[in-house]
Amino acid sequence: MRTYIKKLLVSSLTALFLSAQAVPSFAMAPILTHDQVKEGMTGTAYTVIDSSGELRDFQVDIIGLVDNGKGSQPMIMAKASGPVIEQTGGILQGMSGSPVYVNGCLIGAVAAGIKEMTPYTFFITPIDEMTPLWKMPDCKNKTRIHTIDIKKAAEDAAKAKAEKEKKIKEREASGDKDTVYGDELVDRARAAVAAEKEAAAEPAKEEPQDQEAAAAEAEPAVEAEPDAESADDTEPAAEAVQAEPKDVMFFSGFNQAGLDFLQKQLDPQGTMEFLPMGAAVQGDSKKTVYNASLVPGSAVGVAVAYGDFAVGATGTVTAVDGKKILAFGHPFLHRGNVNYFMTDAKVVGTISGQSNGMKIASIGNIIGRVNQDRATGIAGVLGQFPAVVPIKVKVTDKSLGRAVNYSARIAYDEDFLAQLSGGIAYAALSKTADDLSAGTAEVGFTIRTDAVTNGKVERKNMFYNAADVGQVAMAELMQAMNVISQNKEKESDIIDVQVNIDVDSSRKTASLVSAIPDKKKVKPGETVKFTTTIKPYRKAKETIVIPFTVPETQPSGVMSLDIRGGGLVPATALMMLQQSGVDVITEDDSKQTTEDKLRKLQESGRNNEVIIAPSQMQKQVSPSAQRRAIREAQNKAHKVDLLGTQGKDKPGKTNFATNYIIDNVIHSTLTIERN
Repeated sequence: MRTYIKKLLVSSLTALFLSAQAVPSFAMAPILTHDQVKEGMTGTAYTVIDSSGELRDFQVDIIGLVDNGKGSQPMIMAKASGPVIEQTGGILQGMSGSPVYVNGCLIGAVAAGIKEMTPYTFFITPIDEMTPLWKMPDCKNKTRIHTIDIKKAAEDAAKAKAEKEKKIKEREASGDKDTVYGDELVDRARAAVAAEKEAAAEPAKEEPQDQEAAAAEAEPAVEAEPDAESADDTEPAAEAVQAEPKDVMFFSGFNQAGLDFLQKQLDPQGTMEFLPMGAAVQGDSKKTVYNASLVPGSAVGVAVAYGDFAVGATGTVTAVDGKKILAFGHPFLHRGNVNYFMTDAKVVGTISGQSNGMKIASIGNIIGRVNQDRATGIAGVLGQFPAVVPIKVKVTDKSLGRAVNYSARIAYDEDFLAQLSGGIAYAALSKTADDLSAGTAEVGFTIRTDAVTNGKVERKNMFYNAADVGQVAMAELMQAMNVISQNKEKESDIIDVQVNIDVDSSRKTASLVSAIPDKKKVKPGETVKFTTTIKPYRKAKETIVIPFTVPETQPSGVMSLDIRGGGLVPATALMMLQQSGVDVITEDDSKQTTEDKLRKLQESGRNNEVIIAPSQMQKQVSPSAQRRAIREAQNKAHKVDLLGTQGKDKPGKTNFATNYIIDNVIHSTLTIERN
């Protein structure tokens, strides 16, 4: 009887798998809960191990149950055998999620092997620990940007086409086919041109989250390594389950420097294994499939980024109920409620090792959205798609005389937007420059978002580093993305991110030598011209003239000025003023809005600017005189910009751009005379 049920199950699963294009959904099999699974039971697991896509089965013998008590995740210990296991050399990374059936009932997913031990013994995540993922809250993917219903548009187009073809056939049957057929061709040509123009125009205006484009660059991935998350260290059995502590993340398009940079951002504790893989086969289909179907045992992908740079993993489907799927049997990144791409996947083959093996697969078409990433697995929905943030990076290497454009799409998940944006920009820079030595980079970025009133966050700055300029050049981009992602007022929509990087292997720094005013005695409101000499690195001195306007509120007496590089701001400045008894008006960062923080970033001094502003230490001016000046300013404008932090080229502060990163500060004085 058991043999008959097993054969029936194999034939049913295979038939459903082969007819996946025609079957939009799959009914879930009956289940056995973990407490119904007994030692000595024999079952069957299903997976795909080669490019044929055929479901293959192997025998599973239940050894026993592992349960570390209340609050812990129970596991089922088992042993694999059969021709498939002999061929692969045991349970491999990538088989995680493979469904295991006993007497036709689903008991769980292949989840974890035992590192450095026999690859034939493994652990199963019980199915009753996975199904609750379908009922967990889903609060992600709630951005408010207007999007086009691509699926409905495609259906309408197909319906219109069918009606046109029907009319053609009717007219041909009536014998009036020449004239009518020509008219129909013209109509269809016009419709095609109009549709093409609309498709080209709409994404830039209304469809930044075009799922068709999101799948344009599907990439290959290595399936995620099994892991058992919830076992307790104090139990011997739990130690065995945790013996495979690292999940595998796949990165396509990243060189080693890019991988190292991104690993520091995503996984500073080193809990994951980062693997670079090649690109997908050119002929493979890369598109969004709206009516895709999966069956238990088939390969499935999950990704947080697609395009010239891709980040994700692949595994195996455990269960399907209508459009809902469960997979992996362990976490991807263990981030809870998430917003990731779900893809189909094509298995390339398997690689076996002495203690570890791997099933390699290519991420394929976008087929849905993964919304749960929990200890017992991942869950998602077919036919639903994540909101995305497109990112484009242009890198121009002036030393090599070449420019390269890169593009990718990041699934809109606030946990990753900042890190992935910076990581992709850094990888683009390091690949194009192909140089991790000293260099200068000018980085400009534009983020289109509703986090600010004018809809754009723009910033441009120059950076130099003696080792790897990219390490410091991405800081402001990541800072801006992080501020937007952590918006306390609302979930901000991000339409897209554009980054332009000009890199040069030469050192473009300069030191200030002197700054001489054209007059020493001035009145409030007057403008002084400073003849400023700078000494670029290994070049002749240069002279520039920089104007500075004295604030109307400046007290009489000696006014001390700092002439400095825009990136040089003494950390103790505010403390010095406060200790001297000056009541300086500031805004607590915790009280600033997201727009305030972004404006502060955009208006902050750039490294290649010479800034002239009142000195951070006004020793020569008595506290009472400063308080009096502040009160005068408050009566006029309700707020004083004593340190020149409110904007560029206002009285009391001058920002003067140069072609060099200014690396020092000098001082000057003026005598202020009031009538």
